[in-house]
Amino acid sequence: MKNKCIFQILPVLFIALLLVSCSGRKSIRLKGVSPENRGENITLSRIDIDIAVPIDSARVKKDGRFRFTFNADLPEFYQVGNSTKGYTTFIAAPGDKIEIKYLTGYFDREYSVSGSPETRKMILLDSALAVTKRKIDSLRLEYDKAYSLPGFPEKEKELNDAFVKLLKDQRMFNIAFILKNLGSFASIKALYQKVDDQTYVLYDSRDLQFFKLVSDTLNHRYPKSKQARALKIYFENERKKMRIDQFGKLLENVPEKVLDPNLKTTEGKRIALSSLRGKFVLLSFWSAASADCIRENLELKNYYSKYRDKGFEIYQVNLDLNEETWKKAVRFDELPWINVREDDPAKPEFARLYNVTVLPANYLYSREGEIIAVNLHGKPLQLKLQQIFGF
Repeated sequence: MKNKCIFQILPVLFIALLLVSCSGRKSIRLKGVSPENRGENITLSRIDIDIAVPIDSARVKKDGRFRFTFNADLPEFYQVGNSTKGYTTFIAAPGDKIEIKYLTGYFDREYSVSGSPETRKMILLDSALAVTKRKIDSLRLEYDKAYSLPGFPEKEKELNDAFVKLLKDQRMFNIAFILKNLGSFASIKALYQKVDDQTYVLYDSRDLQFFKLVSDTLNHRYPKSKQARALKIYFENERKKMRIDQFGKLLENVPEKVLDPNLKTTEGKRIALSSLRGKFVLLSFWSAASADCIRENLELKNYYSKYRDKGFEIYQVNLDLNEETWKKAVRFDELPWINVREDDPAKPEFARLYNVTVLPANYLYSREGEIIAVNLHGKPLQLKLQQIFGF
């Protein structure tokens, strides 16, 4: 009878052990030490695309320690902290035993992380970008000091070249990181990092290929991940914005007379780009359907107001299929410069001739009608205009 009972109990014990084992694989432990935050109430949240979803809360103990245990099926972005002292963003995978040690009274700075390889990769990205930002700040200070000194034009060129090199070096760092860590969620951060509010580290239109590489890898490895699916949707939307023509000619091989748009404004009046010779002209391609274009237009309004009386003009070519959509956008955003539209946006002649593959796109012309810069956005465009007009 006793043996029979033992054999009845064994399957139950086996199932229980199996459940505990499965649970252990999905369990994540987070421990923290923050002596300067004793008694602080903190929240642990999962980052659901771009929304923080609270999953637990705790109070930092008298010895400055806190602890969370939670379950997950796959790597996810999380944050811990509060709205007063900021948040630590980290990546946790099933089985991770993470410890965070804080050196200050804030949760968003000066801390170390162990037990999370993915988070350490993310910290590596943050550290590299922080170095680049400090160097850019030093260049700005040097620029301001040199502005009123003799020999400024030569110094300005040197500083601008140094600025562009910093952007290129940071971009290459992120690309190398991504290629080495295609299956890492930290690569998502590498894709979206910004040098400032207007400038992404991956600023080149060709960088969309890295979004595809990371998206394909993560969706294959983690098909249920919301972050991976969101990245795939972003990539597909960006690709739709592109107007790719495999037969587009390189700018230097196109006869100059062809590169002279003569298009209709919202009032139906044709204006030729060549008629603006004698001014610095920003030729811009845009669409009212692109949020990036709308944001850039707001920046351009500031530049136009600042430099219009100094000989600066914008000749903006719209690519919206619906004419009324274009006209409403011009009126609604009160765009004060020359705004024209391709005669046949379904087959945009000038977008093709200028090899426009992503929006917004632009070309900066000198007073003599020569192209002197291509696809300057955000800070690089601002610096170029400051270089030209001296302020």
